[in-house]
Amino acid sequence: MSTDILFAPLQFGALVLPHRIVMPALTRMRAGPGGVPRAISAEYYAQRASAGLIITEATAISIQGHGYPQIPGIHTAEQIAGWRAVTDAVHACGERIVLQIVHHGRWSHSSYNPDGSLPVAPSAIAPPGNAYTPSFTQVPYEVPRALETKELPEIVGSFRQSAKNAREAGFDGVEIHGANGFLLDQFLQDGSNHRTDTYGGTIENRARLLLEVVDGISAVIGADRTAVRLSPHGNLGGLSDSDTVPHFSYVIGELGKRNLAYLHLIEPRASSIGLADDASVDSANNAALFRHLFTGPLITAGGYTTRMGIDAIAAGLADAVAFGRMFIANPDLPERIRAGAPLNPFDRSTAYGGDAHGYTDYPTLPLQHEVTTV
Repeated sequence: MSTDILFAPLQFGALVLPHRIVMPALTRMRAGPGGVPRAISAEYYAQRASAGLIITEATAISIQGHGYPQIPGIHTAEQIAGWRAVTDAVHACGERIVLQIVHHGRWSHSSYNPDGSLPVAPSAIAPPGNAYTPSFTQVPYEVPRALETKELPEIVGSFRQSAKNAREAGFDGVEIHGANGFLLDQFLQDGSNHRTDTYGGTIENRARLLLEVVDGISAVIGADRTAVRLSPHGNLGGLSDSDTVPHFSYVIGELGKRNLAYLHLIEPRASSIGLADDASVDSANNAALFRHLFTGPLITAGGYTTRMGIDAIAAGLADAVAFGRMFIANPDLPERIRAGAPLNPFDRSTAYGGDAHGYTDYPTLPLQHEVTTV
C-alpha cells in the first residue's frame, strides 16, 4: 500500500503542513489546579510533534466554559504561561500547533462555577446521562439556564479573547469547537435550541452565534489562523436536528465564504451513539456530503485507518486526515505509517485522567528503524 498521498505538503491558511497526517483534539484530563497545563503536557505534545498539524485538547474559554475535570483553560495568565511551555516545546521541534477552544454549555455542572450557578445553554433543556464534577464524581445533569440575548455578546467576547490569549501563548492558530454537543453545537441543532429570539428558529438564526464567534476571532488573529470543527449527524450530549443536511449545508456554505485556515468535519461513526439503531446516521458520510460547499482545506476525522485515510484524500473528499486513538498510542505515527511498521494498541483505561501511564509512556520505534525508513 503506497502512503505517498499522505505525505504531500499543503497550505492551511497561514500554515504550511509538511504532510497530511493530523493529530486531532483528544481530551486527556491531565491539567493541573486552575486548569493550568503541566510540564508533562509539554512532553506529551512534543512527543507527537511529527504530526503535520497538532490540534490540542478542547480548552475552556472561561470559568463558565469548563465542563470536564482537569481540562485546561486559556482565560488566566497562569494558563497562558502553562500553554507557552507546550508551544515552545512543539516549535522547538519545528512543528505547528493550534489550540481548540470550547464552551461546554449545558454539558457541564454547577460545581465548576465558583458561585454555584447553573450551567448555561441556548434553552433550558438538560442533556441525558450524568455529568462529571471536578472530583470525577458522576451526578445527573442539571437543567441549564437559558442564556439571555444580551449575554451572547459576552460569549462571543470570551471566544475572541481566548483566541488572543492563544496567540500570546504561542499557538499558530485556533480551532473553534462547534461539534460534539458543546455550546455552539447546542445552538446549531434545533433539538437543543428552542429559542424564539434572533438566535433560534431558522437555521440562519441558529448559526448566528457560531458565525459571530468566527468573525470575531478572525478580526483579531486573522481568518487564515482560524478554523472550525463540526459534527453533522452527531448526537453526543443528546443533540438532534430535524433536517441535518440542509441545515449544515447552510452553515458550511457560510463558513466557506470566510477564507478560513480549514474546516474539520467529524464523521458520524465517531460523534454519535447507537449507530446500529440509526441507519440514516450510520450511512452518512459527512466528507462526501459537504466537501463541495467548503472551498478551503478540509480535515476529516472519525475512526480512520491508514487505508481509509488514503482513499478519502484520493477521492477528493478531504485534504488531510485526523487519527485520534492512533496518535495517542503511537507518538511517532507518521514514521510508522511511512515505514508500514506495527502500531501500538490503544489502552482506553488510561485515556482520561491519571499520570504519565498511557500519556507519555507509549513506545516509539527504535532509532535505527527511524533512520532507515525516513
